[in-house]
Amino acid sequence: MPAFLSRRKLIMAGGMALAACAPLAQAQAPAALDGGPLTLVVGYAPGGSTDRIARLIAERLTPKLGVQVSVENRPGEGGRLAAKEVKRAPAGQNVLMLGNPAVMVVAPLVIKDAGYDPDKDFVPVSQVSSYDFALAVGSKLQLDRAMFLVGRLWAHPEEAIFGVPATGSLPHFFGLMVGDALSVQPQIKGYGGSAPLAADLVNGSLPIAIDTLDSLYPQHVAGKIRILATSGKKRAGFAPNIPTFSEAGMKIDADGWNTFFAPSAMPPAKVQLLANSIRDVMKDPSLHKVAESLFITPVASNAAETTQMLKTYRAQWEPVVRRSGFHP
Repeated sequence: MPAFLSRRKLIMAGGMALAACAPLAQAQAPAALDGGPLTLVVGYAPGGSTDRIARLIAERLTPKLGVQVSVENRPGEGGRLAAKEVKRAPAGQNVLMLGNPAVMVVAPLVIKDAGYDPDKDFVPVSQVSSYDFALAVGSKLQLDRAMFLVGRLWAHPEEAIFGVPATGSLPHFFGLMVGDALSVQPQIKGYGGSAPLAADLVNGSLPIAIDTLDSLYPQHVAGKIRILATSGKKRAGFAPNIPTFSEAGMKIDADGWNTFFAPSAMPPAKVQLLANSIRDVMKDPSLHKVAESLFITPVASNAAETTQMLKTYRAQWEPVVRRSGFHP
């Protein structure tokens, strides 16, 4: 047997090897998105955490999908304007909306005509992040444990005044969940945003506040307020010293999220491609690092997991929202 192959045989062998590898290479290559560029619509102004996470994802999706992926900000109506516009997108247009529970769960329940139906007009694609709520006390209440607050409110129910960034917001309805868990009837006091809420908590004019963890955390770190508990299943990675409500003895487990939705006219195969691509992007360690700096917990999920998450979420929140009787 010769110690080497002829040039012709070597070329033929190489060709057969390449042919054998071709199907594998094609299987490993990312599938290109047909129909042109992809637009990620955010219903809030540039610069916020929702906008920033969308841009981080867009940067990583562009090479993965083989098309330009951009972010378009459509602020207005608390995020509902974006939903109204995306639902009208034609079947051939590549567009997704980065939605949250305020837009996709609460608004259709409390607004007579929100302008869209989350179930009929949209298809869940992929959840990309979650965030916790937090219960905090100011200088007026010298407490360092959630159970101490429970005892105080049982003794002084008139102090059960929960400040929230706005009535009708997720923290508002989470505050009602907290009231149920504590067996107290809280008075919900709405503010014009997280900044004035935190200011009143710091100066002592408000005893208790409920807001997203990322909104209250800077004042907690500065020692101006104390966060007694957070709402997630486990402690937040950026706040490992703050216990969850469950750890504090209260059966509360709730969070918020950011999830991509497609207009219902988008073909199922394209929805699946986008869901899998976004899920893969959300596994990127560099994205995790930036997301956590924004006090956001990144999530990697496919379309089926996202659909199940929404079903469970609605079952938990819809009764609370309806029972509140709130309407703007």
